[in-house]
Amino acid sequence: MQEEPLKKASISDHLANERTFLAWVRTSIGIMGFGFVVVKFSLFIRQISAVLGTKSHYQPTGYSPVIGILLVGLGSLTILLGYLRYHSTKRQLDQGQYYHSSLLNQIMTALLFVISILLLVYVIKTT
Repeated sequence: MQEEPLKKASISDHLANERTFLAWVRTSIGIMGFGFVVVKFSLFIRQISAVLGTKSHYQPTGYSPVIGILLVGLGSLTILLGYLRYHSTKRQLDQGQYYHSSLLNQIMTALLFVISILLLVYVIKTT
């Protein structure tokens, strides 16, 4: 039985890999931006209350900074893992062998799910 020669990756394969990486970059920026908003949420509520001269019913629980920092950290991890995946896929394409892996998707889904549960608990406690 004769082995098939390795197929050389086309330009469109490399461009698709780059588009996927750019999607991970956008996702990373979105996660970090949302984390920043969560961190600053309690500060915003306190400032609005001070400007309006009213006492806020909002009692900060300390969860906002923790969840926000987790989201910013997850966004940073996303860009790093996205780059590593991009580089690995590029190397595989250059060698003529590509092996699909959904591990990064599974990790990101699990981490975002855990953080979203924490955020849900935070919102319920502060309402």
